[in-house]
Amino acid sequence: MISIPQRLLGEALLKTAEKFPDKTAVIFKGTEHSYSQLKDSAEKTASYLIEAGIKKGDRVAVYMNNSWQSAVALYGITLSGAVFLMVNPQTKADKLQFILKDSGSRILITESRLRNEFVRAVEGTEVFNILLNGPVPDIEIENVSLSGFEEILEKQKKIDHKVDVIPNDLASLIYTSGSTGFPKGVMMTHESMVFASWSLIEYQRLDEDDRIILVIPLAFDYGLYQLLMSVTIGGTLIIEQSFAFPSSVYKDIEKYKPTVFPAVPTIFAMMIAMNKKSDLNFPCIKKITNTAAALPAKTIPDLKKVFPEALIFKMYGLTECKRVCYLEPELVDEKPSSVGKAIPGTEVFLLSVDDKPVPAGEPGILHVRGPHVMLGYWNNEKLSKEMLRPGKLPYERVLCTNDWFKMDEEGFLYFLSRNDDIIKTRGEKVSPVEVENVIYKKEGVKEVAVVGIPDEIMGESIIAFVTTYGSELQEKDIQRICMENLEIFMVPSKVIFLNEMPKSPNGKIDKKVLTKMALENE
Repeated sequence: MISIPQRLLGEALLKTAEKFPDKTAVIFKGTEHSYSQLKDSAEKTASYLIEAGIKKGDRVAVYMNNSWQSAVALYGITLSGAVFLMVNPQTKADKLQFILKDSGSRILITESRLRNEFVRAVEGTEVFNILLNGPVPDIEIENVSLSGFEEILEKQKKIDHKVDVIPNDLASLIYTSGSTGFPKGVMMTHESMVFASWSLIEYQRLDEDDRIILVIPLAFDYGLYQLLMSVTIGGTLIIEQSFAFPSSVYKDIEKYKPTVFPAVPTIFAMMIAMNKKSDLNFPCIKKITNTAAALPAKTIPDLKKVFPEALIFKMYGLTECKRVCYLEPELVDEKPSSVGKAIPGTEVFLLSVDDKPVPAGEPGILHVRGPHVMLGYWNNEKLSKEMLRPGKLPYERVLCTNDWFKMDEEGFLYFLSRNDDIIKTRGEKVSPVEVENVIYKKEGVKEVAVVGIPDEIMGESIIAFVTTYGSELQEKDIQRICMENLEIFMVPSKVIFLNEMPKSPNGKIDKKVLTKMALENE
């Protein structure tokens, strides 16, 4: 019998469930769920969505903490032919409402504990149905029905349906912070996500014996792909809600013996600190991966103490193409400052500001070519054209990252700097404009400017500069309003009050001067 290659995202689950029906697919809160259970639950979810009126290409949003149910929801949506959005559960009502409106989402899958946010967020959107994990509250939302997700998984009958989706169709919208203050919906097709999954699996040397522990949000594409890769190879995913309680994560590592630990520098820094106090180490881990922010070269020896048997994969990527490059772990000591070469099946090159090739050792803007590049930004043709530039072939488009790199004679890449205002902190992208808009809501604030400065642990730390109308505002007042309206990673770590903002000749706030002041204030 001819083996048909995977074309669509959901086919990975169908193929793996057929091959390993009784194997553990997901472990969550001490309960093991098999591949047959994941497939059955996902198919019931897909059947419910179709009966509810969801059609090919409709958008369905998932606004949940990491859980067994969020994995089921993702595969249920993709098997229905719809497009999924994974929204960070820390997202507040205003931003959630923007995402729901911008995407045109029809159904929201969420959890009862987030009711204070989603009840306000769905107003004025196209959402007509909310599936709730947990108790269904006795509330009424105009033109919106509420259903219990668990009840659907128990009682929903599966229906035979043929989804006429092809690889060119959208699989997901991945929302990421934009420099305008509004999130951008990155359009990823089935083709691009399937390709990216297999390319990552290849260079990370993953196979069916791997057990991946997930401590990163599924709403972050780095976390999302851990689920996709694990299902594709027939591995096991150990889902943690977060790394907020490290001791709980450490207990699960000891209990379930994962072999792969994906994380960001903030998490690794916490583990290194614990190792120095208590000799924390996990020999069961055979591979660790790092992205979102550069892993400082000087941390590598300490990481090896925490993970004495692990290969260390340093990587660089951005949501618009998932992953750009990686460094072979055997070269981590030889080229400690490099983020490596292009992932398998793709190409990278550097161009000057006037689109000319740059010689080895000279700085240039990184461009990415391959099937993993996004289709564009949802509802934003102007920005799509800015990021997707003419390629090497007629009508081809390549991704201009706007990030500055150097490439050595052997083709290894070295990150230099970003070319936009986006701050990368704790593995997340933060728009300064979004933080500034929230601070402006505080009574007494005159002007605000938010900048990021390098931080070995967080990648960048967020600094807010504020001028007032003579009010007695304090740092805690600014941080409080941010905590009330933004995800926790977006809250400034420091607030500096000024009498006047430095201005450029055209009257704009001079952020270069402020960044210098922030560095001097450290």
